[in-house]
Amino acid sequence: MQGFFAQTVKIALCYNKNMKIITTPNPKLRAKSQKVHQMTPEIKNLIVSMRKASLDWEKKHPHELSAAMAAPQLGENYRIIIVRDDLEDKNNNTFTALINPEVIRTEGKIVKDFEGCLSVPSIYGKVSRPRKVKIKAWTEDGHEVRIKADDYLARVLMHEIDHLDGILFIDHIKDDSKAFYYLDNKDGELHPLDYDTKIKDNPKLWGDD
Repeated sequence: MQGFFAQTVKIALCYNKNMKIITTPNPKLRAKSQKVHQMTPEIKNLIVSMRKASLDWEKKHPHELSAAMAAPQLGENYRIIIVRDDLEDKNNNTFTALINPEVIRTEGKIVKDFEGCLSVPSIYGKVSRPRKVKIKAWTEDGHEVRIKADDYLARVLMHEIDHLDGILFIDHIKDDSKAFYYLDNKDGELHPLDYDTKIKDNPKLWGDD
């Protein structure tokens, strides 16, 4: 068998329809993920589960959009992310899977904007990131792709690739007392959080650190 995504003869595992999104302080969110070397039935089914979990989460959060997900968020430490094909349209439920994505370079001015995470419930933060990024990855059908992105898509890609190295968006702003917000589920608005009581030493965010 040849090629990056050579098929194996493993029996396909039925994907777990009930795979749950894990949240902080689960240690699997802090582990560095391993590369995918073969597109096995198990990996394909994991991608299916990621898409389903993203949309299931979104149904329960009417004010939020599930823009993307990384495999560690389902407790599986593989270097896989999925990104919604239209980041502005909740009616578009298609996602593109990127295997072994890595940042080639970042460019542009540093921009601060809001980020949230399915694995950090109800908390948002103003995170500084470069405006542009270039990445390379593999698609599900075994083709290498290079993607240039800016603004929101660039931010989404950098956020998800961080997950593969055990980094969460809150890590970038851990010491910034003015950066944290919470989402009001009644009106869908973001409001500042009290840093000292809700963030600084919160074991639900930082574990035993």
